[in-house]
Amino acid sequence: MINDRLKKQLDFMIEIDKVKEIIRMTYIASGNRRENDAEHSWHLAVMTFLFSEYIDDDVDITKVMKMVLIHDLVEIYAGDTFAFDEKGYEDKEERERNAAEKLFSILPEDQYKEFKGLWEEFEECQTKEAKYGAMLDRLQPLVLNYVVGGGSWKDNNISAEQVYKRNEITLKEGPEEFKEIINFVVNECLEKGYIKK
Repeated sequence: MINDRLKKQLDFMIEIDKVKEIIRMTYIASGNRRENDAEHSWHLAVMTFLFSEYIDDDVDITKVMKMVLIHDLVEIYAGDTFAFDEKGYEDKEERERNAAEKLFSILPEDQYKEFKGLWEEFEECQTKEAKYGAMLDRLQPLVLNYVVGGGSWKDNNISAEQVYKRNEITLKEGPEEFKEIINFVVNECLEKGYIKK
């Protein structure tokens, strides 16, 4: 017999395995298939410390890694909303808030508060940690779409203007190196016809 706390943690662990089944619009770098939410979150977690030299020293890297690892877990219930799906964004916040409550309430009370708090902080995007996580969340699909010849951008007739708008937080507040990546990718994609003007 296991104790109640451990049972709740195990139940949560099993429930979040479903995130592996949430398919995103972005293709993996080989172009063979689209990535799932678990792969996306893992990629962001690695990027968090990979690119940490370009951000302020006082950013809590461990906290950012926690945020990016859990930020899309709510999609188990809410589903993935394509970054450029304006209609999908109309009720995205409500769907995801309800999903967060349902999912994180599986946890013991203290972990419920921690996980939900981290998820809310990421969504509100006001702290340095949340902003860094949000920048990575936009940078990762940008690079993947580039390396697969436009990927979901090409599939959905996405414009350079839409890509710049999606990366607005980075262009306003991000490190110069991230801005360089965005501008390079957009210019290359325009030149190669992967996105429209």
